[in-house]
Amino acid sequence: MTTAEKVAYLKGLMEGMNIDRDSNEGKLFTVMADILSDIALDIEELEGDLYDLGEDVDAISDDLSDVEDYLFEDEDEDEEDYDDDDEDWDEDWDEDEEPLFFEVTCPACENTITVDEDVVNLGAIQCPNCGEMLEFEFDEDDEEEDD
Repeated sequence: MTTAEKVAYLKGLMEGMNIDRDSNEGKLFTVMADILSDIALDIEELEGDLYDLGEDVDAISDDLSDVEDYLFEDEDEDEEDYDDDDEDWDEDWDEDEEPLFFEVTCPACENTITVDEDVVNLGAIQCPNCGEMLEFEFDEDDEEEDD
């Protein structure tokens, strides 16, 4: 039974009980029943809007899926062509390998910051404390000596 049907049933009960609509209680019940009827109509309208919105979201999702398939088609082919025995595979790479971190002291403010290998490979960054440009010189020979 929908909310609108329940409100209609309530109005029928009120009529069957012969409630005097001119009494204070009758006026109150009549106004309450009218308010409930308006709420039931609003709920039905919202349910219809929600259904339409769900249909629209499904259509957008389907369209987005089509766009993703079109845009990322090359990547999917690359993943399918990938082979563990490929010559380009970096045999030295280990997914459990810990990243390298370096402590760098700014010559201007003497603030010490920690940077990772990727930042060092950039060649230079600005000091987060004073803005001084910090340049990095990194030789692979230095790394081999540390090992």
